[in-house]
This record gives sequence, C-alpha cells and structure tokens, in this order.
Amino acid sequence: MLLTLAQWLQGLYPDLGFLRLFQYITFRAVMAAMTALLIGLAFGPWVIRRLTEMKIGQPIREYGIQQHLAKNGTPTMGGVLILIGIGVSTLLWFDWSNRFVWVVMLVTMGFGAVGWVDDWRKVVDKNPEGMRSREKFFWQSLIGLVAALYLAFSVSETSFLGVVQLFFRWISSGFSTDLPPKADLIVPFFKTVSYPLGVFGFIALSFFVIVGCSNAVNFTDGLDGLAIMPVVLVGSALGLFAYLTGSSVFSKYLLLPYIPGAGELLIFCAAMAGAGLAFLWFNAYPAQVFMGDVGALSLGGALGTLAVITRQEIVLGIMGGVFVAEVLSVMLQVTWFKYTKKKYGEGRRIFKMAPLHHHFEKTGWKETQVVVRFWIITMLLCLVGLASLKLR
Repeated sequence: MLLTLAQWLQGLYPDLGFLRLFQYITFRAVMAAMTALLIGLAFGPWVIRRLTEMKIGQPIREYGIQQHLAKNGTPTMGGVLILIGIGVSTLLWFDWSNRFVWVVMLVTMGFGAVGWVDDWRKVVDKNPEGMRSREKFFWQSLIGLVAALYLAFSVSETSFLGVVQLFFRWISSGFSTDLPPKADLIVPFFKTVSYPLGVFGFIALSFFVIVGCSNAVNFTDGLDGLAIMPVVLVGSALGLFAYLTGSSVFSKYLLLPYIPGAGELLIFCAAMAGAGLAFLWFNAYPAQVFMGDVGALSLGGALGTLAVITRQEIVLGIMGGVFVAEVLSVMLQVTWFKYTKKKYGEGRRIFKMAPLHHHFEKTGWKETQVVVRFWIITMLLCLVGLASLKLR
C-alpha cells in the first residue's frame, strides 16, 4: 500500500526524490520487519490480557512432563498476535499487484483459521479433542490442494492471464501439458540435477510440503520458545532464496530458476521474522503466552508455501531439520507402539516420550537446554541450506 502511495506522490511531486526508496525491496523488507516487531511489542501485553480475561488457558496433560504442570492456565492462541503483525506489516509494505504474496498470505490465514477453531474448541468449549483429526486434515488438505493447484501454473507463468491460459491449455490437452523446467524439483548442491514433476507431480509434492510442514511446526510447538525461533531462522533464509530467485541477474549467476515476482516474498518473510521475534519476547521461558495451533499451523503452512514458490522443497527439509525430526519421532513412536502391541500384546516405545523434545527432557535435559540446543541446530542447518547457493 505504501509503495503505491509513494509512487502516486512522486508522480505529483517529482522533487520528492527520497520516495524512490520505496522502490527497493530490501528497504521495504527492513521496514516490514521493524513494523511487525513494533506491532507485536506494542499489542502483546494487551493481547495477553484479553486472552487471560477470556480464560483461554492452555491445559497441560497430567501424564506429560511433571515440570510443565506449573504452566497450566497460561494463555494460549497467542499466534493471533503473530498473524496481526504479519498481516498488517505485509499489507503496508508489499506490492499489492504481486500474486505470490497474496497466495502465501491466504494460505497463512487459512491455516490460522483452522488452528483458531481447533484452539477455541479445546480451551473455550472445553472439548479436549478440539477439531477431530479427520476434520482438521480435511480443511488443511483443501487449502493445501487449492494452493498447490494454483502454484503449479503460477510458478510457470509471469502473469495472471498466462496462468489462466496455461491452465486451460492443460485441460484441453487431456491433462498432458508439461510444465517448464523452472517447475522441476531442484536437487541442491548439484549444478544441473533436477527432476520434471509434471502438473500432478507438482501438485502432489506441493500438497505434501505445505500440509506436512504445517503439522511439523505444530508438533514442534511444545516448549517455551522452541518453535518460533526456528520459524524465524528458516523463514529468513527462505526470504533470501526468494529475493535471489526473483532477480534475473542473481538467479542466472547462482543457477536458480528465475521466477519473476518471487523477490517480493522477502517482504512477507521479513514481516514474519519481525512478528516472530516480538512473540518470542513474551514466549521466552517462562512463557507468558503460547502460540497455539492458530500460530503453529499458519506459520508451518507459510514456510511450506514459500519453499514451493522458490523451488526449494529439499532445502526446506534440510533447514527445517528440527521440524522433520519432531514429526518423524511421533510417526515412528506411534507406528512401533502399534506394531509391537499387535505382535507381542504389549506396546513398546522407541523414545521415552514423543515428540522428540520431550524425549530429551525425560533424559535429564532442562527445558531451556532443549530449546537453545534446538535453536543452535537450526542455525547450523540454515547455514548448510544457504551454502547450497554456491556449493554446486
């Protein structure tokens, strides 16, 4: 919005040369981060008070970590603070004509709405199940499929008209039209290794990345500050990939697919980083507020969508290794328990407790140790992911 206003004012008053600053994505990204950070810090105490007054407190399971029982009643659904910061800041600083930012915004808010309903049923309606797993997965799948279908053609074209034409060309060809090489699955650390996916392959992969990442971040959100800092780190790294992918010069030099318009996603990533750091101010140990599903599902969905647009799905798996480990620990624990119960009549466990962060707590690590060490691991993995830009 401010970009359009600056362009209009500069047209009326050419002497206002400083308004040219608004043309630079990097300037607007810095301002977006600052705006989101200030919004979060300013409105955080009010949001926490309102959640407390509404008695939206996080219930703690009695069979979980005993030290966590003291957290019972801590306000949850604080992810709404993150969404407010991201939404307001992004709308202020990004180019409203950019379709990629709108897609990421809609996915983020859509998953946030699913998480809101789930949290509301748990803590307000006193329904411990919240949304049933099938119901939640249905809505996640619907949002993920719609986004994946649109991105399959949007990544391949430079305009909305081109997207529509490619879509109808695909239908009229009997669903056999191939996508251009920029839509291939890119293998990092290799110069020319990529795999054509086709439309259905692209949709399937994108759906898996968006929905899977959303749930992976949700599993990670179990300790004070554990999920939000990796989200900030991975989101910031993806913002750099988006900026480079959207530049014809940098993308050619670094052997990345050139996707016009992707650079504007840096604004969203900067806003997410600023809003995330503001939330961490209140979520750091001992947490004054939890993000809840409204925050975890939406942020995970955002990361997955960013990775799909920038064609860095594998790099997301590397940089988000903590998220991957958390969700795999749950899958392995449940699968092994069911298998051993069926075979031996008694369920057995691989980990002391899942997700993985609880396993380390059970082995004697303090909560703050788990959190900070997971942060350090994420920093290292993000550096590995960024190294793929040059190590080819």
